[in-house]
Amino acid sequence: MKRTVLTLPQLSLIAVTRVALGGGIALLFVDRLNERQRKTAGWALFLAGAASTIPLAKLVLDRRC
Repeated sequence: MKRTVLTLPQLSLIAVTRVALGGGIALLFVDRLNERQRKTAGWALFLAGAASTIPLAKLVLDRRC
């Protein structure tokens, strides 16, 4: 198994992107907001989480020892 060393700020960024991605998906399925608000917020969080995952995944994969 390969080992990857990350700093605390890098690990925090990865966690935040996962939360944004999950929160966006959750908002797309919840019925507490009206449909327009729910879809706008859900897609915004989902896309922000997905877009920020790509450079972070590249960072992690490039740092593998």
